[in-house]
Amino acid sequence: MHIPILQIPDVTKEVINPTDTIRKATENFIKDIASDPEVVLNRITQELIEFGFKLLAAIAVYIIGLWLIKRIKKTLNALLTKRKTEKTIASFISSLVSILLTITLVIFTISALGINTTSIAALLGAGAMAIGMALSSSMENFAGGLIILFFKPFKAGDFITVNGYSGTVKEVTIVNTKIITPDNRVVIIPNGSISNGTIDNFSNLPYRRIDIPVTVEYGSDPQKCIDALQEIALANDYVLSGDEVVAPAAEPYAFLNSMNDSNVEFVIRVWVKNESYWDAKFTLNKSIYAELPKYGFDFAFPHMDVTMKKES
Repeated sequence: MHIPILQIPDVTKEVINPTDTIRKATENFIKDIASDPEVVLNRITQELIEFGFKLLAAIAVYIIGLWLIKRIKKTLNALLTKRKTEKTIASFISSLVSILLTITLVIFTISALGINTTSIAALLGAGAMAIGMALSSSMENFAGGLIILFFKPFKAGDFITVNGYSGTVKEVTIVNTKIITPDNRVVIIPNGSISNGTIDNFSNLPYRRIDIPVTVEYGSDPQKCIDALQEIALANDYVLSGDEVVAPAAEPYAFLNSMNDSNVEFVIRVWVKNESYWDAKFTLNKSIYAELPKYGFDFAFPHMDVTMKKES
């Protein structure tokens, strides 16, 4: 039985040698010159003229494009300054617009030369996609920075709690936020996690409320205890009262909050200015501890009363 043998083509013969291509093109050009030099020279002249017009058009497009980009950047910067946009985001927007317009101008200039720009655009798109995939986490922080800078849930100088950290905002950049904790540590938090998390801003409003629970013994007169707590609060220099009270603040207010197993709990509620919050809280605690017993009230502590019954 005859078994056909598979013939493998010699692929080496199909490989195109660039040197051979140039040599053949040169030989063909010499042959054309030798056979009909006038036609060849006319063709070369025509092509040079056409290329010259395209080159002039490309130069004109480039010059006009640069002028337009400069005008657009100037107008954009003036608009951002007029709207008092934060410096970080204003610089970013200006740089981004400049880069995008410059890339567009280069593509139009190349197109004016008669070069097909489809492959260039595809290459730029593929490159941008590859960079975006490689820097996915950085892009998330970048997007989070834009959200923070645009919507401004906080600013430099605000005291915030975010991602379990509390501190004063030192700086907000396009990729992260730096805060200084009360014990003087610098914590750098990625903007991506901030924009997706819960932000507690303590500095956004001018007034804050303080609620201080006070536990006293059973048998205490409730109204007298309420009056005593309100008098102690009114004597505090940080507590807002009288003409200082503006919405949403209110006069100091005490009330019986709950009756527990070992004590009766009252709450004194006051309003203070935001910047005085800690001073007010600490001094008010000290005043209640020192002054309330003078009104005849004793602080309660956990205890248990046991009654023993004697059987006959």
